[in-house]
Amino acid sequence: MPLIPEEPQIHESAQGPRATPATGRTAPTPRPVPGPRPAAPSRPGRPGPLRPTPQVQRTPREVAAAKPGPAGPAAPAASATPQIQLIPASAEGALDAAEEAVDLLLESGRAPGDVLVITTGEPHPWAAHELSFGEASYWAQHDAGDDVFYADAAVASRATSRPVVVVAINGGPDAAAAAALSLAHARAGALLIVCGDPQQINSVLGAGV
Repeated sequence: MPLIPEEPQIHESAQGPRATPATGRTAPTPRPVPGPRPAAPSRPGRPGPLRPTPQVQRTPREVAAAKPGPAGPAAPAASATPQIQLIPASAEGALDAAEEAVDLLLESGRAPGDVLVITTGEPHPWAAHELSFGEASYWAQHDAGDDVFYADAAVASRATSRPVVVVAINGGPDAAAAAALSLAHARAGALLIVCGDPQQINSVLGAGV
């Protein structure tokens, strides 16, 4: 006779009432299928103590190079050398040559206030006229810098630098010409134009102007 397996004994408190085989078995109450457990809300973690950033180890040579040393003397600024242009002319025609040079400068776009004219002999008629009103009025026009300024070599040292300086060697001793050229070379920012005898000018320029 085949063996009939016995039904497992399950406690009724967990499985519910059981029916006898004669009257039929009551279907067990279905249990809800457990779904996925919701993830626990993230809690902000407690910030840990901040650790200092380790310093970069430097060699003694690097430390010495990083220390500022004593400031040395400032390097002198490079002085710009003006371009020199020679216009051959006699002593009598040097002033007219200087006037023509000024006209060409203004026609090429130079502002009148950029030009200084120095004479070594007789002063330019404009300078003689303006000086008749007094030196204060004469130099006030120089300081304004609005127009071409004409100065005699004897007083030209008071004139300030301008981009273009024109020198008219229209007379006077050689010493005056040399002094005028030296001063003009120092006052000219970009261009120095010399009107006069080429031999005299070259001898003065060759002397170190």
